[in-house]
Amino acid sequence: MLDLGFVRSNLEVVEEKLRARGADPAALLGDFRNLDQRRREAITTAERLKAQRNELSQQVGALKKAGQDATAVMEETRSLKEQLDDLDRAAAELDERMRRVLAGIPNVTRPEVPAGTTEADNPTVKTWGERFRFGFEPRPHWELGEALGILDLERAAKLSGARFAVYMGQGARLERALIGFMLDMHTQKHGYTEVLPPFMVNSKSLFGTGQLPKFAEDLFRCSDADAESAARCEFKENDHWLIPTAEVPVTNLYRDEILDEARLPIRLTAYTPCFRAEAGAYGKDVRGIIRQHQFQKVELVKFTRPEESDAEHERLTRDAEEILEALGLPYRRVLLCTGDTGFSSAKTFDLEVWLPGQGLYREISSCSNFEAFQARRANIRYRIAGQGPKGKIEFVHTLNGSGLAVGRTWLAILENYQQADGTVLIPDALRPYMGGQERIVRES
Repeated sequence: MLDLGFVRSNLEVVEEKLRARGADPAALLGDFRNLDQRRREAITTAERLKAQRNELSQQVGALKKAGQDATAVMEETRSLKEQLDDLDRAAAELDERMRRVLAGIPNVTRPEVPAGTTEADNPTVKTWGERFRFGFEPRPHWELGEALGILDLERAAKLSGARFAVYMGQGARLERALIGFMLDMHTQKHGYTEVLPPFMVNSKSLFGTGQLPKFAEDLFRCSDADAESAARCEFKENDHWLIPTAEVPVTNLYRDEILDEARLPIRLTAYTPCFRAEAGAYGKDVRGIIRQHQFQKVELVKFTRPEESDAEHERLTRDAEEILEALGLPYRRVLLCTGDTGFSSAKTFDLEVWLPGQGLYREISSCSNFEAFQARRANIRYRIAGQGPKGKIEFVHTLNGSGLAVGRTWLAILENYQQADGTVLIPDALRPYMGGQERIVRES
């Protein structure tokens, strides 16, 4: 969430940034200046009347103490109280309207984020690795998985419907091996602390990271969750939604807390399943396991001082890249343009892995710097060191990225390491996690 004072003082900049994202400033901001002015006037008037009421109350006390008639002053006090009650209700309503406006405004993108409208406008800033050369026509992962008997989409559809997968035998073991490999690399080499969070969260958590209220239709909610209340920014503490990413529970670990500056930066990693309705993805990526309702992911989350968030963003992105490099998977890094940058992000790098079976690059990780946007929504702050228990308090900067999306890494290995005989070589780094197995073969 953006700071109200910032929006008030930089309204033209905010409008320009919204247009750069492809959004309509009028639809999101409404008559912001008028609403802000009415809200401030209501608050100012209420404060003036409260001071006047306090003064009258003192007069009543003085009159009674002197044995004089205080009826007229008491009547004026009662009338003032009625005015204040009406004014407080009006101010609360205006406050709520302003909160809903602020909740609907996306983050302001950084100056270095290029202008653009779609992923076609995202510049490539780095390319790594040589593409695998084949003496045959490489096949897509859905054909390889079916031929090897390790991926069963038909039975998954019988169990749960479209956009689900069943991994069998060596396919299930490969998925598990990737999770262990990624967590070990991030904890043992990169210095993250592993977290195993709940896979269901409440509405307040989803608001904190920016999924609610805007993206409610992309989420799976349990029967105790109320999407209509969420749309009104009425967030409960005892309802439940399935998590779309570990970013949500891990970032909200410190919601409504003040951290000691000495603890920063905090680096956390978590494996979780992820659940997404993919409401806006009808007809996209219908083959294979690129876009699923349920998938596994290893997430990276950081809490940093504002002055360190740029460096930590680069480091987080490198941590994700090193997984791809250790597995020998060719990839490229792209900088998302304004129109492709996520709602909560100020700047995002996407890592895209090369898939020879499909002849294209696919996103496998998004690494974002949210600056104070999520921290302000979730009220995550830190106390500056050396200033005592009443020292200055600031919002942290939050960052996260996939390190990596496990299913997409799984299919990238199948497509890049496929052999002419239909088997799939296992990357050297994964073999210890596969019991020394060197290749995936068709099981009888």
